[in-house]
Amino acid sequence: MKTESLDPMYYLESAPVPKAIRHMAVPMVLAMVANMIYNVTDAYFIGRLQDTSAMAAITLALPFTTVIMALGDLFGTGGSTYLSRLLGEKDVDGVKHASSVNFYLCLIFGGLFALLSLFFMNPILHLLGATGETAAPTRDYLLPFIVGAPFMVANFTLGQTVRGEGAAKESMMGMLLSVALNIVLDPLLIFTFGMGLEGAALATVLGNLGAVAYYSWYLHKKSPAQSVSIRDFKPTKAIFSNIFKIGISAFLLACFMTVSSLLFNQFSMAYGDHVVAAFGIAFRLCQISDFVGMGLYMGVVPLIAFSYAGGASGRLMAVLKTTAVYLVGLTVGIAAVIFIFRNVLLGAFSSDREVLFVGREMLTALLVATLFAGLSGLLTSMFQAFGQGMESGIMSLFRGIAMIPILLIGSHYFGLAGIIWAMPTSDFLATVVGLVIWLATKSKIMAVPVGEREAFEQ
Repeated sequence: MKTESLDPMYYLESAPVPKAIRHMAVPMVLAMVANMIYNVTDAYFIGRLQDTSAMAAITLALPFTTVIMALGDLFGTGGSTYLSRLLGEKDVDGVKHASSVNFYLCLIFGGLFALLSLFFMNPILHLLGATGETAAPTRDYLLPFIVGAPFMVANFTLGQTVRGEGAAKESMMGMLLSVALNIVLDPLLIFTFGMGLEGAALATVLGNLGAVAYYSWYLHKKSPAQSVSIRDFKPTKAIFSNIFKIGISAFLLACFMTVSSLLFNQFSMAYGDHVVAAFGIAFRLCQISDFVGMGLYMGVVPLIAFSYAGGASGRLMAVLKTTAVYLVGLTVGIAAVIFIFRNVLLGAFSSDREVLFVGREMLTALLVATLFAGLSGLLTSMFQAFGQGMESGIMSLFRGIAMIPILLIGSHYFGLAGIIWAMPTSDFLATVVGLVIWLATKSKIMAVPVGEREAFEQ
């Protein structure tokens, strides 16, 4: 009899579906929540400065920090999936070389990104929409992120590659260490040392550096196969190809989302700093629901893929239905609590009446968006798990760029309200598109002979 303690395949093969989903999803949910804590912590302490321009600055900086995360996803997703395949092939030497190359590549690319950002600082500020009173605080906030970019990229990369060898506990420890350092350092650097916005950014960078130090120690001392030794840095065409061919899709999706965020900032700035600040606060509050849903549908991808590849159609349908029920229940439940206490929560970040007034409608719109963002994300993950490149590509592309025309149309015809409701509208349409594609392709996907089905490697 297979038991969860003796056979890790137990959860994929025969564990009760609810139990299997919880086991696969909880670590990823915790990872998402840790990232959310980063953002909320910074916003809370910066809000204590009682400076609307400062709150607007951290919102304007979101697209820039998203690009740093995207670089981390490039090497994290691309590297971890390649390392997992090598581990499955028992190619220990290959794992050592690939992990070392991936580690130093992420540092090199992070360094190049930092140099380019310093050189093009003024154009970047203009592109972010940081002009007038928001230019100086946005510059102050970005500078530590630019200098610390190599460590931030490495943190996002190593968290995934450590988890890629099955060390979920160690991956969580690094994330929790990073969050703890950020929470402790934020008030010290912002208030005690009087660094303001620069202190908030520096606290986040130092938190990332702490996590990188922990992951590097683990990979050097404890990992059964991976390496961060320069001696194992032996790049080959195969290593580059396998890292980039998987990682580039995650990077491009994040970049599309960045373009949408930039456009949103540009339109919001036309209505004043208080609108940008309100969006930043509402966005961070909604991440609680957003990240729980994201962790759920990302966490069950291996379970969906395994059931599909093994021809366990009944189990597959049970996994999909149960995940959808959990997703709707969790996102709606969390959103309801946030909505009920919206005035208290918004007031914890700002006392500006204009910010609070716009923030209430902004928060309502984004809470609606979280449900459809979760459902469209689940549909995208399903197509990835089924190995359907075209369908998952269409979903990723639509989710990345749909808000751009909606924002343009909404702003033209409905003004500020059109901007505020652009995100839930685009997420709703992405869900509809995903459902149409699923209904149109379900029979074809399920009709593929079991021997020809390819599980998505994640």
